[in-house]
Amino acid sequence: MTDIHVILVDEHDREIGTMEKLAAHQQGRLHRAVSVYVFNSRDELLLQRRAPSKYHCARLWANTCCGHPLPGEGTMGAARRRLREEMGLTCELNAMFEFSYRAVLPGGLIEHEYGHVYFGRSDATPAPAPDEADAYMYRSLDDIRRRFANAPESNLSAFLWVRRLKESLAARLRESIAKQNSKLI
Repeated sequence: MTDIHVILVDEHDREIGTMEKLAAHQQGRLHRAVSVYVFNSRDELLLQRRAPSKYHCARLWANTCCGHPLPGEGTMGAARRRLREEMGLTCELNAMFEFSYRAVLPGGLIEHEYGHVYFGRSDATPAPAPDEADAYMYRSLDDIRRRFANAPESNLSAFLWVRRLKESLAARLRESIAKQNSKLI
């Protein structure tokens, strides 16, 4: 991991430099990220449980995949690469929206990301890379909210995206799904 660098950005997603990934998370530096949400034909979201070897939020549930563009790599390319690397999937991805957030994680790490969100559709069977994810499941957004509404925070650390699914973002997700569905009809 020491050779992996992230792209540092300002609050408008303009590149201002690069930094080693762990150092960026230790210092809480704003950096570019991608977050991928793949839905099946029943509108269920593919979730992954992060592998035990991950340096933060290990063995906790998360969205389909996420990651960071490498220096010189675009966000769409990074989203496709991480989906293939983490879940063994390829599918058409659509850029949906961008947002930034900051979250303090256990162990003194800070996620401070300018995230580019991508949606995709696939009924293919995932083949998670063991060093990335050790389990997966499909769930509706309503089921996710019900299931995790009262779960202990310790079970939700990797569910940073669940925090992002608060009402304002959940509405944006629903709107984006509706737009994507209308394009498919």
